[in-house]
Order: sequence, then C-alpha cells, then structure tokens
Amino acid sequence: MPEIVPPYLLSRLAATQEPHLARAAAAARATLAAPRRYLPVRANIDLSVDGGALVVEASPAPDRVISDAQTREELPGVRVRGEDDPVSTDTAVNQAFDGLGATFRLYWDAFGRSSIDAAGGTLPATVHYGDRYDNAFWNGERMVFGDGDGEVFTGFTQSLSVIAHELTHGVVEYSGGLAYSGQSGALNESLADVFGALTEQHAAGQEAAQATWLIGEGIFTDAVQGTALRSLRAPGTAYDDDVLGRDPQPAHMRDFVVTEADNGGVHINSGIPNKAFFLVATALGGYAWDRAGHIWYLAMTGGSLPPSADFVTFAAETLAIATQEYGEGSEEVDAVRAGWIGVGVIEDDESA
Repeated sequence: MPEIVPPYLLSRLAATQEPHLARAAAAARATLAAPRRYLPVRANIDLSVDGGALVVEASPAPDRVISDAQTREELPGVRVRGEDDPVSTDTAVNQAFDGLGATFRLYWDAFGRSSIDAAGGTLPATVHYGDRYDNAFWNGERMVFGDGDGEVFTGFTQSLSVIAHELTHGVVEYSGGLAYSGQSGALNESLADVFGALTEQHAAGQEAAQATWLIGEGIFTDAVQGTALRSLRAPGTAYDDDVLGRDPQPAHMRDFVVTEADNGGVHINSGIPNKAFFLVATALGGYAWDRAGHIWYLAMTGGSLPPSADFVTFAAETLAIATQEYGEGSEEVDAVRAGWIGVGVIEDDESA
C-alpha cells in the first residue's frame, strides 16, 4: 500500500533501544503491525451526449470531505468538515482541508484536471488515524493521516508535500496504475513525490531554482538530524540520524539497490527518477509545472504506460511526449534526454 514513510525507516525506529525514544519505538512497531485494507479504485465518471458530442461532467472546484478517526484504526471515521462547513477548531482537519485544496489547484491550474478522477470527484481524507500512528497513506479510496509519535514524527498533515503525495497516488491509480513493486513501484512513488513537490512550489509561487525540492519537510521533530523524508535535488541527503540511519536513496543507476524489502525498493530507488525530474525542471527553469511537469503529467495520465513499466520505459515515454509537444531538437527534448542520461537510465549516444 502506498505510504509516505518507508518501512525500512520505521523498522530502524522500532528497533531502537534509546530510552528517550521508547514511545516512538512503540509507535513505530504499532504502525508496522497495523492492518490496512487496500480498496481498489472504481472510476465513476458521469457522461452525457449533447448534440452528438460526448460530454464529461467536471467541476473546477474541489469537493473535500474530511473525517476524524479519533485515534482508532477504523475508516472513514466521523465526518468533521466539508466544503460548506466553517473552519474547524482542529488544526489537523484544517491542514488536510487546505492541503487538498492546494493540490486540487495545482492539478486544475496547471493541467486542467478536476480531482483525482479527472471528473470532479470527492477528495476524501481521514485525520487522527490510530494512536500515535507514524505514517500517511492512500488506501485506494481515501488519503489517511496519522498524528505521529511526537518524539520523532509530528502530525503528517503539517506537510503539504505529504498531502499532495498521497493524492497523487490516487491520480496514478485512476490513470491506469503502476504495479507497486520494483521499478514500476519506484516510479509510482517518484510521481507522488514529483507532484508533491510541484504542489508546494505552485502554492508558494516558486520557480524551480527557488524551491527546496524536499518531501515531508516539517514532519520530523527537532530531535531528528534531518530536514525531510526525501530530497529530489540530492537523493540520499534528506536525513542522517543516529537512530533512523542515513537516507539510503540513490541518485544514479550505478547505485541502484537490489532488495526484496520495501516492495523491491520502491521508496529507495525512487530517488533515481526523482533526480531525473529535478535535472529536467532546473535545466528548463521557470515554473517547474509548466514544461517538465506538463511532460511528466502526460506520461502519468496518457494511458500508454504498462503497469509494469520500468525506468527505461518511462524515460522513453517522457522523451516521446516532449518530442510530440515541443518538437524534435527542442530545448525540452534536450533537457529530458539529459536528465535521464544524468541518472544513468539511458546512455549518452555521443559518448558511446
């Protein structure tokens, strides 16, 4: 199941014997052991015919519904805020509501997409899931956020990139899906990170050169030696902590991690396509969602990717889209090619 905190990080925390982190270790063990039922998406798109033309009914405004699990591991929880309701006294409720709105605005403003299903569907989320639950996830129906243990992790709704990351897992799924294992799973995680970063940049009005390119900034407490869960700018540098260890993400195929853990390294090896996108976006400059994001969005939603797509397949798709959208020999095509060469996914023909 797509989650923001990788299992290898929680396992490190669960195994710590540090007395001052006893509560966090217990919370990590409980988080790892918690049962979560995955619910496959079933698309519900309203279609009509007007004068012989097929019309898709979609609204350019979000339909957010926030529920409260009240520290139980039961979904959906109690409905606490919708579009016509006043601001809540609960900070996590408001953070989830605002974060979903910001993510909706990126997808609508930049790509003309209305909601997860591209048809104005409800954006459902649950906060306060579990007791000191150390994660956030997409379960095939809704986005779910824990409150963290308070010693290592804070509330997961504090990070806009986390909220957008989970919503994007839904977009990937509605667009045909990528199998959540191996390289296709790493692409799934990378796309969630890419559009999580773009949502933060869009909300702040930042150009690529100004952005932090961090995922999960703000969800670690001050006790952790680290800034975020992941970095697209420099995979492998987001944290280096005595308890959690060092961020294990590679930034190049020469360092690709072969493992059966983490669904075949979906959170680890996502650093490679993450870095590729960063290279493309910063080479093109300006707002990252305008050109680099446009290419990645079309690759994610175009329907041409097989569920088992690997990095090479995805790279070829982005090159084909860049060529189609901007023309062979364009700055955009050159940037996409250089980005994938830069992380070792495709070869540099000139040096072959």
